[in-house]
Amino acid sequence: MVFSDAPVLARPSAPPALPSGPVEVTEAWLRNRRLSEHTRDAYRRDVTGWLRWCAGHDLDPLRATFLHVNEYARALESSVDARSGRTLTPATVARRLSALSSWYDFLVKLGAVPANPVSGADRPRVDRDHSATVGLTPEEVDALLSAADADTGATAVRNRAALALLADLGLRVGELISLDLTDLGTERGHRSVRFVGKGGKQRRRALTPGTGHAVDAYLAQRAATTGVPVPQLTGPLLVTASGARLDRHSVFRMVRRLARAAGIPAWAKLSPHSLRHAFATTARSEGVPLEDVQDAMGHADPRTTRRYDRDRHNLDRDPAYAVWAARSRRRG
Repeated sequence: MVFSDAPVLARPSAPPALPSGPVEVTEAWLRNRRLSEHTRDAYRRDVTGWLRWCAGHDLDPLRATFLHVNEYARALESSVDARSGRTLTPATVARRLSALSSWYDFLVKLGAVPANPVSGADRPRVDRDHSATVGLTPEEVDALLSAADADTGATAVRNRAALALLADLGLRVGELISLDLTDLGTERGHRSVRFVGKGGKQRRRALTPGTGHAVDAYLAQRAATTGVPVPQLTGPLLVTASGARLDRHSVFRMVRRLARAAGIPAWAKLSPHSLRHAFATTARSEGVPLEDVQDAMGHADPRTTRRYDRDRHNLDRDPAYAVWAARSRRRG
């Protein structure tokens, strides 16, 4: 292969020496990026998949060209996701190639390769106006929350708090499970929660009265179980019975179990992200300006927010009605 224990020969500009192997390179690249642990894990898997493909084709990754990347992309497009049993979507393939491109950009900066081979590759076209996430109607969100209220068991109160945070704030699942008790606070009369969003950005959101009540009920139960006052609780906000931080897989299972109990037809295809889509759609349908929804969701590009808005093509919202109504008022 490719990577060796010997440093790369210095050029006249004396670039930094390349770490000793692909694992070290990848870890150095990830440390150089402000990413969540979930994103780091995903990028690590993406690069590992490429390196495995290169090894199977007796290809040195440092000598790969855009032709090799194209061949790899076509292989990805025909591969089957073990969890869904379906071929990878164009969005998934594009995301994996995007991670690989970032990895090669890092190698270019190190002087290990002269150019990024992914830059010239033929990447899948992704429709920015469409999302594969299965959404929820406002009535289905209500039914899901009602199912959580009716749920019983040791984790029922915690699950209500988690579901309220997903539904009322539209959090990403990674943002939800990363919350610590110290992230809760108050600002100018608002109860609030602070967290690190996508891209390592520090963000804060308001807790609605309903969400605050759900969180308080959960913390009261947790305090009673552990035998300490609520102010003395420490660690993650959402924990398992053993006190470990709740993981994303548990949240996925919880959403689908409660959706099934609520009688939602698409329960088996739902994810925590479905609640994020529902948040955006409902906020826009209630007249919240696009830029405010964009800020709340932490989107850098308003087109991303629009893609989350499942009701954006509803003719009830056609601005023609507003223009006509204004003209009628002027003439009246």
